[in-house]
Amino acid sequence: MQRPILDEAGRDLLFRTARTHSAWLDRPVEDAKLVEIWDLLKWGPTSANSLPLRVLFLKSREAKERLRPALSPGNVDKTMTAPVTAILAYDTRFYEVLPRTFPHEPEAVSWFTGPGKEGVAEETAFRNASLQGGYFILAARAVGLDCGPMSGFDRARVDAEFFPDGRYRSNFLCNLGYGDPSKLPPRNPRLAFDEACRIL
Repeated sequence: MQRPILDEAGRDLLFRTARTHSAWLDRPVEDAKLVEIWDLLKWGPTSANSLPLRVLFLKSREAKERLRPALSPGNVDKTMTAPVTAILAYDTRFYEVLPRTFPHEPEAVSWFTGPGKEGVAEETAFRNASLQGGYFILAARAVGLDCGPMSGFDRARVDAEFFPDGRYRSNFLCNLGYGDPSKLPPRNPRLAFDEACRIL
């Protein structure tokens, strides 16, 4: 039996016609949409089902003002006008949930704890939360939102402001909302398969 595949409209929605937005329509994003994003992205694969991504959604003016000083100048307007800005972070102690999320392997916590394991835990958290960040963008597009992911911000300042206990560490930001298509520049080219890929 042939497996189902995503149709052309679905591929366009997630990839081919989706764009990175910097200008936003004056239209709020319902909290239910943010829940939908998580309820989709959580199914994407992570090492040992570690699920290290932690997301802080900033919707209120007060929350956005706390973020403003950490933004690079070119990212201020697009962020302050976005209905939602998500701080995508990773949990440095993600392994504490492994007994619940990876229950068939009782020794899994020991893979990331103990002498000499700090680097393994950090690398695993960062890599897998970054994977989940990609799933986050696709999930947001799947539920009808536009995205403006960016890395132009002071991570140390964001962490001090929003994650002062040091357990979570920011990775990147993603503005969410309904983008204004009239403000989009022409789409930039992409590399062809034979420029970026090899088959051995």
